[in-house]
Amino acid sequence: MKTLKDVKVGETVTVTRLHGEGPVKRRIMDMGITKGVEIHIRKVAPLGDPIELNLRGYELSIRKADAEMVQVD
Repeated sequence: MKTLKDVKVGETVTVTRLHGEGPVKRRIMDMGITKGVEIHIRKVAPLGDPIELNLRGYELSIRKADAEMVQVD
């Protein structure tokens, strides 16, 4: 199982599943990370947190803890 946290800079992946429950999962979905969306990893901060993503035509920064909940292919 590969998560968004494991993806290298410059790669593009597709979301296959979201883990988490209740408000946490809802918050991730509200940011536009839903099943089937393609995500391009733009940058990772020097200490690894946050991760900058490009999806649906905009940039988004998320924490590693949130990236672990997104399963990708």
